[in-house]
Amino acid sequence: MSTTVYFATNRVVTNAADAINGYEAVMVPPLQPQDITYGTAVVDGVNVATGAQGVVSQINDVEQGGFSPKAQAYLSSPGRDLLVFIHGFDNTFSDAITRAAFNREWLAASQMPGTDTTVIAFSWPSLGKIISSPILAADYLADQHMAANSGLALMDFFANLQPILDAAHGKGFRVTLLAHSMGNLVLESGVSNWFLNGNGDAALFDLTILAAGDCRYDSFDQPFPAGLSGLVRLNQRVSIYYSHADQVLILSMAVNLGAKRLGQDGPHNRADPVAFPPLKYQMVDCSDYRDYDFNILSSHQYYWESPTVRSIIAAGMRGPVVA
Repeated sequence: MSTTVYFATNRVVTNAADAINGYEAVMVPPLQPQDITYGTAVVDGVNVATGAQGVVSQINDVEQGGFSPKAQAYLSSPGRDLLVFIHGFDNTFSDAITRAAFNREWLAASQMPGTDTTVIAFSWPSLGKIISSPILAADYLADQHMAANSGLALMDFFANLQPILDAAHGKGFRVTLLAHSMGNLVLESGVSNWFLNGNGDAALFDLTILAAGDCRYDSFDQPFPAGLSGLVRLNQRVSIYYSHADQVLILSMAVNLGAKRLGQDGPHNRADPVAFPPLKYQMVDCSDYRDYDFNILSSHQYYWESPTVRSIIAAGMRGPVVA
């Protein structure tokens, strides 16, 4: 099976055709959006049944500063809904693209309405190093720094997407944003920068899914436009998936000097219907699901590892989550 992934990245690119070695864990200058690389990747070998993530076999239509005219035309009239994906820490560029392809395929395999999508990935410059002692703290904090400082690039990516998404919405297609792990921190920084730089409310996404969020659990408490307080202004709905059993976030909390993470117990005051109106926010506790090979790493990947959680996410693509 071949899967097409449209992508943007604020990594320094030395060889756009080489998904393994050509995309560095180095950030382009944050105030130079013309240096953000856009393109189209083909991923071969994705197999949902076996969990095979596939490999990047081709990279095409590479442009700086925006999608190619061909990609813009297709994404503006994609023939199906759109999925935008922001990966977490410990991901190379190749990892990010193959995970985006895999996410597209497991969602489509659910055969639920709105889950057969065209996928667009944003890849920030994570080191792509596995978490293990004693390198955990240094590599984790390096990724955290990159994530927090990728907000301007994500803002520019959203600005480039906005006319594309407006056109797709005008043709009746829906758009879902999925952020995993430290991708939530990238999103937090991007949303804050969106409003700090004079952009207003925008109907970018029909649904944003925050899975295993590795940012502070009080990110929604910050005064607008800080934190994730402005996220709902870019969305129809926000779904937050969390798990007390997420062992990676337990380590993250320790590295962050005890600061609780969003993906551990959801946001602060999550049960407050004033702060989180049920028609706008859904909270999904995934702590008790063990229908997969549970271990320290997989506990943080339950959003795709657990068949039950996958089915909840897929069902929520077209309507409120019922957990």
